[in-house]
Amino acid sequence: MAGALPLGDPAPADGRLPDDVRIDPELDFGVYLHVPFCRVRCGYCDFNTYTSGELRGARQDEYADTLLREVRLGRDVLADAGPLRAARTVFFGGGTPTLLPAGDLGRMLDGVRDAFGIADGAEVTVEANPDTVTPEVVRELAAAGVNRMSIGMQSAVPHVLAALDRTHSPANVRTAVDAAREAGLDVSVDLIYGAPGETLADWEASLDAALALRPDHLSAYALIIEDGTKLARQIKRGEVPAPDDDLQADMYELADATLAAAGFDWYEVSNWARGDEHRSRHNLAYWRGSDWWGFGPGAHSHVGGLRWWNVKHPAAYAQRLALGTSPAAGRETPDAEARGLERVLLESRIREGLSVDALPSGARRAVAGLVADGMVEGAAAVRGRVVLTLKGRLLADAVVRALTE
Repeated sequence: MAGALPLGDPAPADGRLPDDVRIDPELDFGVYLHVPFCRVRCGYCDFNTYTSGELRGARQDEYADTLLREVRLGRDVLADAGPLRAARTVFFGGGTPTLLPAGDLGRMLDGVRDAFGIADGAEVTVEANPDTVTPEVVRELAAAGVNRMSIGMQSAVPHVLAALDRTHSPANVRTAVDAAREAGLDVSVDLIYGAPGETLADWEASLDAALALRPDHLSAYALIIEDGTKLARQIKRGEVPAPDDDLQADMYELADATLAAAGFDWYEVSNWARGDEHRSRHNLAYWRGSDWWGFGPGAHSHVGGLRWWNVKHPAAYAQRLALGTSPAAGRETPDAEARGLERVLLESRIREGLSVDALPSGARRAVAGLVADGMVEGAAAVRGRVVLTLKGRLLADAVVRALTE
């Protein structure tokens, strides 16, 4: 389970937004639907997820109805605050959304459609564990309106999957991809690099296996050791080695070169797509500061500059909604300085980059030094954009520090 929720102001029981929140009807609106269930807990994961033994009073078979109560509450709250906007993206994340019956996911999507509308051409994504995907499941999801599937491949190498506590069979990744393709869905695969015992050759094998699936989109994330996880404890006890920063940098460079040669373009530090039309529009909405409502336990939302987050445990979440009250645990409105920092953190990661005009005058002077150090593209800087080079992507945190100190 994830760490503590952030500190913030108390959220009202009715979920009402502050009177000074102004909704921009032209700003895209997205919906995130959190499904917090997993069969097993992966050793590296600190997401807000729960195995069957950790639910303590919450039931998976009642979850869709519980979440739909929050969807209806969200519609009422937003209708009071301004014009309702149809969702341009919907993302089922987790956890493992496909642990629920496809019919439950379809009902949840129908609830969003009834409450807000779903825009024509909207991107509707479901995350999936390969072992929970069958042709029948995918066909039912596609009929409900899902048009994109993000498959948690992580690795093609058995000992790397074991180090990550992943239980799926590599062969089932191909089955899941084929099922999604047959149903007409866009396909994304997720990879993780830098696991204990993983070599550069292992990583190359995983990249080659992923590309052999001919996905439309690929995410590759460096393994990060989160406090409180099983893997963090194993490293602290000396049972497995900590990730090697230099090896992870080599793995990133190999991924970027391999994917570029296969026709993929990077559009965010950890994400590549086979053409702009296959970029994850939902995730781009986060990086660009659009509005979204996150439904589900522990989910975070952002509307009109206000941020809030729900109680974490599914039982507490269900109890609040059964009583007709908001599941929000707290909220905050970041000040101008915090918003500026967040904009640098997020927009500097994407291919279009960050506008130099968005930086304070002192930070603008740092751009020339970043160009000289080879971390920011010189031609883009001349056009008024901060765009990371390959070196800059490897040292993205250092770029952010230079632009915010």
